[in-house]
Amino acid sequence: MKRRIAFGGLLIVGAFSIAVSGVQAPSPVAVDAAEIEHVKDNLYVITGSGVTDSETFSGGNTGVFITDDGVTIVDTKLAGWGQVILDRVRSVTDKPVTRIINTHTHYDHTGSNAELGAVDQIVAHANAKASMMQDSCEPVTNCEAFKGENAQYLPSHTYSDRLTLGTGTNQIDLYHFGAGHTNGDTFIVYPALRVLQTGDMFPWKGAPFLDRSNGGSGVAMPETLAGLLAGIENVETVIPGHIPVTTWSALEEFQRFTADLLQDVRAAIDAGQNVEEATASIDLSDRYPTYASDRVPAAIEAIYDELQPQ
Repeated sequence: MKRRIAFGGLLIVGAFSIAVSGVQAPSPVAVDAAEIEHVKDNLYVITGSGVTDSETFSGGNTGVFITDDGVTIVDTKLAGWGQVILDRVRSVTDKPVTRIINTHTHYDHTGSNAELGAVDQIVAHANAKASMMQDSCEPVTNCEAFKGENAQYLPSHTYSDRLTLGTGTNQIDLYHFGAGHTNGDTFIVYPALRVLQTGDMFPWKGAPFLDRSNGGSGVAMPETLAGLLAGIENVETVIPGHIPVTTWSALEEFQRFTADLLQDVRAAIDAGQNVEEATASIDLSDRYPTYASDRVPAAIEAIYDELQPQ
């Protein structure tokens, strides 16, 4: 089962060859797709395109938060995208990039840490840094990118549950509510703007990639998201991991989806179904007609592996 889960994970993250073959220059069509869009006031997002389209895939959505002292970048896409990120930033401000925040360890969110020049801080959850510092890891983890001299691009500042950076209109609040996509996911709140950035704890409308090799948990994910929904107030706008900017209600729907998926898997186990039978029988399309179904089998297998480890 674990081999099948790993393969499913590779399919989910997309453009996997980039991670294992070294830095590749972005294609012109991918660069054109990675537009910088205004979210609100001093916050922008450099879009990441769909993960299933390898021709335009650049990694996760990149937050660009312009403060009095400089620019905070949230997630740095794939390796090779640093110059594109800098070019997009320069199209809206002359201020330098002074801080990077990585929402988690994966190569499509940390790939260009080393390409943005000298910054004052690189910030992530402590578990994310631990994943990035492993001696060896699956390529999706991206630990090989931070060996030798590149260790300087690992997070310089970490936290456990909550961290506040800056004050007033410059304030950024970082939260960790538990395991889900990995065990080191960060939610970023821009309180003055009433905006939340989720990383891949809300990646898209569909089943999440549950990275069991880095502490991901389909059992914990619904509860973690429920903790976020209960613990964060006064947010209207949400920047997901890979799809366009959306609403708080869309995040609430995603939490319900993860809870229903877990409930259906538990019911299948209680009914004596093996993972193949569960994958064939579980169908959430009536409840979530706008959600993609292609990633559901891998998520079911990951939850089976968690609840019934071999």
